[in-house]
Amino acid sequence: MRRFPTAFTRNRTLTLPRMAALMMSGMCASVQAELDQLFGTLGGQSQRVRAVSVQAFSKARRGLSAELFDLACARLIALAKPHIDPMQWNGLRLVAADGTRLRVSTRCGRELRADHYAFALFLPGPELTLHAALHPADGAERQMLFEALDVLQPNADLLLLDRGFISNMMVAALAQREIAFCMRVDARNWNCVTAFARSGEAERVVTLEAPSERDARDYELARTPTTVRLIRDVTPSGRVRVLMTSLLDAGRYPAASFGALYHQRWRIEEAFKRLKHRLRLEAVTGLDYLALQQDFGAKILADNLCTLLSELDAPHDGQCASRPNRVYALGALKPLLGPCLLRIRHCLENLIPVLAVIHQTRCRIQPSRSYPRPPRKAKPHCHLAYKLA
Repeated sequence: MRRFPTAFTRNRTLTLPRMAALMMSGMCASVQAELDQLFGTLGGQSQRVRAVSVQAFSKARRGLSAELFDLACARLIALAKPHIDPMQWNGLRLVAADGTRLRVSTRCGRELRADHYAFALFLPGPELTLHAALHPADGAERQMLFEALDVLQPNADLLLLDRGFISNMMVAALAQREIAFCMRVDARNWNCVTAFARSGEAERVVTLEAPSERDARDYELARTPTTVRLIRDVTPSGRVRVLMTSLLDAGRYPAASFGALYHQRWRIEEAFKRLKHRLRLEAVTGLDYLALQQDFGAKILADNLCTLLSELDAPHDGQCASRPNRVYALGALKPLLGPCLLRIRHCLENLIPVLAVIHQTRCRIQPSRSYPRPPRKAKPHCHLAYKLA
């Protein structure tokens, strides 16, 4: 998509399809190195070719709308629907929601700090990002989720939430939109949760108070109480968690299955780690907010493309569950992804043996194995290795 009617209308080397394909490949190196590698591959050469300068790329990207990557991601999810549908939990599509802070810009001589927030809806089964958006760093996660509720399907999706989303307003909004949810609430935000935690019961159905008058007016909600189900979950380490869900049917949704269900929310944390450290989400290739929007949407799409290609016609071992090695897949597909999107014949032919090697490189999933998070004061972000915008 073009931001201006005159954008990409002249006969140039860096056309709109080439711009989009380059960014969708997941740019991790310098811009000039990415350009040289792309045009070398397009020409069928193993070495890099200097065909376009960084200045030309910076000028051309001003006419490229970041909405292009959002539309392409939605189209990709629609095409992957036959792959997604079998990965349901009791007939419901699992969707995990979470946010992460981004450190993407600074002034010379100033401390690098978080100045944006990335919010995403993630499908833990197929490992795909359903929706992603940028927000100010001082925003609230509940508001970010409320703005993304239209992406979810009533009576078809099951939303997995952490403790940052608990409130009467959010529970009422999800219930009135008929969106099933499972959230962790052991922070004792409600008196009924505290009483349930002390009771020793395995599960209990309770009724929450109606949202406040202000919340009902601001979010257009009905001021009616909400009936939910509290479930006690004990982790393998002995830690007790309290989960709240709108699924009240104990026969169809037994309480013993919710521990493993909630654990699938952790896949969105792994996705954020992969985007930040492997695709260098915080290393923006430009100096303005448009560049951040373009890089954000393009790298989300690149991660989805690599995930689907890793699973395409992949053999499954019946003896032990496994998943593709995402890091290896990203590195193997990175040089081919852009040219394949441009339908370059020799790159499409080279893609087949690369996929075969990716399918052989898988990570085993061993049941009951856990890796406790070590205590630390700060996250291990290698800021000095990132380009400061």
